[in-house]
Amino acid sequence: MTTIVRTEGLVKRYDRTVAIAGVDLDIAEGEIFGLVGPNGAGKTTTLRILATLLEPTSGQAEIAGWSVNRNPNEVRRVLGFMPDVFGVYDDMRVWEYLDFFARCYGLPAAARRRIIGDLLDLVDLADKRETYVQGLSRGMQQRLCLAHALVHDPQVLLLDEPASGLDPRARVELRELLRELRTLGKTILISSHILPELEELCTSVAIVDSGRVLASGRISDIEQRLRVGSVLRARVLADGETLEAARGWFAAQPEVASAAILRDGTIEIGFRGDEPQTAALLRDAVAGGLAIASFSRAASDLEELFLQVTGHEESTPSEVSS
Repeated sequence: MTTIVRTEGLVKRYDRTVAIAGVDLDIAEGEIFGLVGPNGAGKTTTLRILATLLEPTSGQAEIAGWSVNRNPNEVRRVLGFMPDVFGVYDDMRVWEYLDFFARCYGLPAAARRRIIGDLLDLVDLADKRETYVQGLSRGMQQRLCLAHALVHDPQVLLLDEPASGLDPRARVELRELLRELRTLGKTILISSHILPELEELCTSVAIVDSGRVLASGRISDIEQRLRVGSVLRARVLADGETLEAARGWFAAQPEVASAAILRDGTIEIGFRGDEPQTAALLRDAVAGGLAIASFSRAASDLEELFLQVTGHEESTPSEVSS
C-alpha cells in the first residue's frame, strides 16, 4: 500500500525538555491510524508538527509526498486538522461558519454552496444550517469542526482527541462518521485516550511513550510480537463432570500450559504452540470425542497491550491522557 504519512527520526525539544525523541511513523493511504500513549507521550506534539503548526528540531515528516518543513503550504492543502481544543465563532450561523473557512481556501461561491450542503448532510447537521453555533450541543459542535476540517476536501485528517467530552451516543455517531470518511478515501490519524474506541475504530496503532514509538502496526501483529504463546478459548458441548473431563484432556496436552473453566463454561487454554500446533490441538480434540462448538484464539485488547508495552500499570488504561 502507498505510504501517505511518514515521519523519520522526528525530534522536538523545548529548552531542556524533549517532547518527542525520534518518532518514526509509516501510515498507508486509507488507514485509520491511532496514536495512544500516557500523559506527555508526545502525541499532540507529533500531530502539530504534521499540521505545520510546529517546526521539528530535527528529523523529517511528509504528507502525501510533501515535506512539512520545505512545503508547508502544499501540506496544508492536502490535510485537515482538528485540534483537541478548537474555537467556534458564536455569532455565526452554522452555514456561515463553514462558508468563512471555505472562503479562506479560495473556493468560489457556487462551489462553496455545494460543498457546505454536502458537508452538513455528511455530519448530519443539515437541519441546523441556520442555527447559531453557540446553540449547538458539544457533540454537534464537534461534528461542525470536523466539517470545517473537510471543507477543502483533504486527503489526510489529523484528529487530536476528537471524542473528548462527548457523551456515549455522540461518540458512537463520531465513530460511524469516521468510518464513512474512510470509505470516501480519507486517511485518518487520530489520537485518543479512550483505548477501547481506538481498538474498535483503527486499522493500525502506534503506542508511544516519552516521545518514542514503542510498538506500531496492526493490533494483532503487535500482540503476536509481544506474546509468547497464546490464549485459546474452547466451548465444549458439555457440563458438570463431562466439562471437567474436557478441561483435563486439554490440560494433559504437551503444549498446554494451563486450562481453566470460565464462568460461562468456556475452557480457557494457555498454549505455547504455534499456529500449526493450534490446528493439531483442535483436530486431536475432535478426534478424541470432544464436542467442540467453538474454538478461537483470544486476542489481547489494546488496553492490555498498552500496559504491557509502556509499563504504566498505575494509569487507568481506558482514560489515559494525551
